[in-house]
Amino acid sequence: MGSLAHVMIVAGTSRQWDLVDDDQWLEQAEALGSVVAAAGGSWVTVRAYEGDDGVTTDRPRRELVVADGRCTVIIDPVSDGRERFAEAMRRLPPGVKVDEKSVAGVLYEPADVEPDLVLILGPPTRLPPSLVWELAYGELVFLPVGFDELGAEHVASALDDYSTRRRRFGGLDG
Repeated sequence: MGSLAHVMIVAGTSRQWDLVDDDQWLEQAEALGSVVAAAGGSWVTVRAYEGDDGVTTDRPRRELVVADGRCTVIIDPVSDGRERFAEAMRRLPPGVKVDEKSVAGVLYEPADVEPDLVLILGPPTRLPPSLVWELAYGELVFLPVGFDELGAEHVASALDDYSTRRRRFGGLDG
């Protein structure tokens, strides 16, 4: 298994996100960041699974929390992966070559690496619409728990699963 730098957690809807107050967000972000930091990670991105029809969250577009002084947690409520991708393309500086590295750079900023592990709270039979780019090389772990149940122990379980995998980054065995 390769090293772990960035974990993405995809969970909840816009409506569910708005039910969480700022103190709860801070406590949750610190707990999740601490678990990932203990596993050697530097970044956690928490992203909404999907929006609710016509409901947009009041959460800021990007919110950062530093956990344990070692891991930065990015709270990203945008639930439409196509919208996020289009926004990233608009943020590319003029004259920059459009390639995987430049696109990933604006999609994940301030994180400087793509997710190694994508933890999805939801059924394994459906991919969240918030993921477009991340599906290429991130290892996916699905957990059948609700957004309101997410705890550090779920992230620890996903990290344990991740630690047993042999990553091929899209390559084939042979």
